[in-house]
Amino acid sequence: MGSKDKPTIRVGLIGSGFMGRCHANAFRNVSSLFNLPVKIELTCLADINKALAQDSADALGFISSTDCWQDMVADPNIDIIAITAPNGLHEEMAILAASHGKTIYCEKPLSTTLESAMRMVDAAINAGIVTQVGFNFLRNPLFKMAKNMIGRGDLGDIVSFRGTHAENYMGDPRQPHSFRTHPQGGGALADIGSHITSLARYFLGPITKVNAHQKTVVNDRPRELGSYEMLTVQVDDVSHVLMEFASGCIGSINVCWLQTGRNMDLSFEITGTLGAIHFNQERMNEIHVYKPKQDSSETGFTKIETGSQHPPYDQFCPAPGHHIGFNDLKVIEVAELINAMLNSEPLFTDFQEGYQVQRTIDAMQSSADTGQWVSIKEFIKYNGK
Repeated sequence: MGSKDKPTIRVGLIGSGFMGRCHANAFRNVSSLFNLPVKIELTCLADINKALAQDSADALGFISSTDCWQDMVADPNIDIIAITAPNGLHEEMAILAASHGKTIYCEKPLSTTLESAMRMVDAAINAGIVTQVGFNFLRNPLFKMAKNMIGRGDLGDIVSFRGTHAENYMGDPRQPHSFRTHPQGGGALADIGSHITSLARYFLGPITKVNAHQKTVVNDRPRELGSYEMLTVQVDDVSHVLMEFASGCIGSINVCWLQTGRNMDLSFEITGTLGAIHFNQERMNEIHVYKPKQDSSETGFTKIETGSQHPPYDQFCPAPGHHIGFNDLKVIEVAELINAMLNSEPLFTDFQEGYQVQRTIDAMQSSADTGQWVSIKEFIKYNGK
């Protein structure tokens, strides 16, 4: 079947900031890298005003633009709605998209409150649609290998998880308030802690209880860029969390968005009785595996580089060591979304998983507020997950 004979899937994108551009890039390139049985059309881009929407649509390759996302969501010709708007707007957009039967690709976090996230899950289940939350770091081809190793018992019994997500994009105290620093849905733990929490759940399963400590380092920030009006910060800059998994394994995560000298320290170490795995996103094309050897002089972590033996790396390059990047993970994520949509199959990072990550984050924040261990069971359990 030639490309002209393939059916077309039409995409509507809400938002054209950093993540909007990542989504547009992924939808634009997925067909050239994955042999999909459909064509992808960038149909419409919605943004806050007509001028911005038109300029962004032209730059990102969309056919049309609008300043009314509601009209775009209601358009019967659009199949997928990609949501990259601020977190507090996700619920309204997703629920309306679900009511129109759209496939929904929503950036993380799913929403700003647990109750809001649950309403989004309800809407998606009632509509019977495919959903995905943008935890694209999980699409690293090396992670499938690592998860298989854990599942096969190659590391023995898992006894410890140690995770970090540390960046420095809020390190400058002149960085102004934004949706990230809004008390309802912001803070370092909610913003980037969701990534390391999603990784912990992916590899080791549900987290059952947590004990968290949070600290605000920059106590006041400008109302907006260049403003002299300072507003009090009511969210965390740094969070440390102890946790226990349903499997009995224990662990910890450390989250900081003003980590001096770090651009993207999303890292973890999983320790078992027979081996260990270590990874850092700053060197995302390699993972380090420890397995003891008979000769103790040769024992140590072994580096494994991404290659064609780790699908779908081979869709990008046949040669190992040539490396894929952050935007490639988004392309993989979109390929999985399209295939799930075509086959009416759920994805691991669907709205229900997004809800469970948010539920875990909320429990961490509650623990920090009370100074006590908090059981995840104290937060509403949904749909058996």
